[in-house]
Amino acid sequence: MLLDTSGLLCYLHRDESSHEKARQLVNESSQRLLTHGYVLAELVALALIRRLPRAKALEFVVDLVDNPDIETIWVDEQLHRDAMQLLVDRQDKGYSLCDAVSFV
Repeated sequence: MLLDTSGLLCYLHRDESSHEKARQLVNESSQRLLTHGYVLAELVALALIRRLPRAKALEFVVDLVDNPDIETIWVDEQLHRDAMQLLVDRQDKGYSLCDAVSFV
């Protein structure tokens, strides 16, 4: 299961409308849990915009990276270039670079 930015924010932040559902999906998942570095960067920015305490957001991201049950893919130059090419090829879509990395 891909742990994306909005899903992780819902997991972290009790005031999000899907908080309980996000916690249930992650905690009860028997699937491999996967995320990537751009999701983590986007999550920190989104958490701060939503006015979560900085320390709480950073602690959560560190815990994700340290969690042996979650695989974090680190975006290297080739993955970044492949994602950029997807954006160039699909300009009719509203994908972010973070989305494109997830798709690639």
